[in-house]
Amino acid sequence: MRIAVDSPGALCRFGIGVPVPPTPGLYPRATIPQLLAMAESARARDFAVLETRGANPPTHPAIVRVTHWITAVSFLALLLSGLAILVAHPRFYWGETGAVGAPSLFDLPLPLQTDYSGWGRHLHFLAAWVCVLTGIVYVLYGLLRSHFRQAFIPAATHLSLPSIAVVVSNHLRLKPPAEIEYNVLQRFAYLAVVFVLFPAIIMTGLAMSPTLTSVFPALSGVFGGRQSARTAHFFLAVSLLLFLLVHVVMVWLAGFRTRVQAMITGCARKGR
Repeated sequence: MRIAVDSPGALCRFGIGVPVPPTPGLYPRATIPQLLAMAESARARDFAVLETRGANPPTHPAIVRVTHWITAVSFLALLLSGLAILVAHPRFYWGETGAVGAPSLFDLPLPLQTDYSGWGRHLHFLAAWVCVLTGIVYVLYGLLRSHFRQAFIPAATHLSLPSIAVVVSNHLRLKPPAEIEYNVLQRFAYLAVVFVLFPAIIMTGLAMSPTLTSVFPALSGVFGGRQSARTAHFFLAVSLLLFLLVHVVMVWLAGFRTRVQAMITGCARKGR
């Protein structure tokens, strides 16, 4: 089958956005295979242009983006309210009891301010439950939709010593990551935060509650007492804060605007 092409825009009417150079008189006749070949050539050029502009970072599902930002806001509220609680009594103990005048495990050089503990405790309690409920939604999604296996479980090739050494060296030199997917250190860090640090800080927080420990005394006994749970809670909070700082630095090195846009819209082009 042959098609007479009698104007420069004829190919566009066939759905092919490839203009034909004008020639005197009638335009040459083109067969359908020739037209399809020309269309494939144009599409290949379009893909080449897209690849030179940069690939897209990994797409973040909507549930991941929503839970990420809710967790971020609630965690900042926990840090602020936790600081207000801390300055009311910046001393730490080990065991069941501890009070002013009793021997402490260590003291923080913070000014004593008892005026902030009231609103701090209320905000801390509210933000903690928001964080817990959001975390439950995220973990259920990650388990049911294989999100953790796909995003955080490293491949066997990434666990070799040379591969890990390269990643560690790049991190120590603050070298911007060249890969789009999470490297092995990032994967282990996220797994530790989701399945170790957050569950532990929740459990230590519950172990400090007199109401819960009166019903479940073994809860504080696991940590060696309520004051031991408070001390462990503090160090876990410091660990999460350090993770947050490193996380922000790595996002900045990888392209802050691009990565934040990806976590807002779901996808963004690679670049800074």
